[in-house]
Amino acid sequence: MALLHRATISPTKLQLVAAWLPGQDWYPGTTVPADLERVAAARFDDPAGAVGVEILVVRSGDGPLLHAPLTYRDAPLDGAGQWLIGTTEHSVLGRRWVYDAVGDPVFVACVTAAIRTGGREAEEFLETDGVRTPREPLMAMRGTGGDGDGDGDTLVVHRRLGPIATGPALTGSWPSLAEPVVLAELSSS
Repeated sequence: MALLHRATISPTKLQLVAAWLPGQDWYPGTTVPADLERVAAARFDDPAGAVGVEILVVRSGDGPLLHAPLTYRDAPLDGAGQWLIGTTEHSVLGRRWVYDAVGDPVFVACVTAAIRTGGREAEEFLETDGVRTPREPLMAMRGTGGDGDGDGDTLVVHRRLGPIATGPALTGSWPSLAEPVVLAELSSS
């Protein structure tokens, strides 16, 4: 279960991502247009309940769909400075350290488990004044199942999204999408 709060976040997740994208070698440009928008999003559960894990899909205009998975922590992640996107102030939870989830072991474990077991996104609940209300995720995710080569598999996160996978994968879909896209897959190489 993903517990979300009605809160003010400054800077916003989208502002952090927009500032971070141009420095990524997979980003198709040198600046982010002002029309960067969240297209889809869903979450995974951290079994320990300490780390927020969000799969975020963004796009500028009619540009490519870009996958920017994020993790949110209440303290810096040791040894992960290269993956830090920035910090944000959350009006309910306080300061949050926002990471490119690819460098966070909680994200890797969640996605790998979902792929291997045919797992899905977490149920989402919005908490306001102590009352929890179910909320439909903006994206449906599904692991295809299959262990591949077991512990030797490497998680490959797709940054520019398309429908082709060569191994066990995590796919995402939302109402305006013609066919599911591959978010990540396990590769034995």
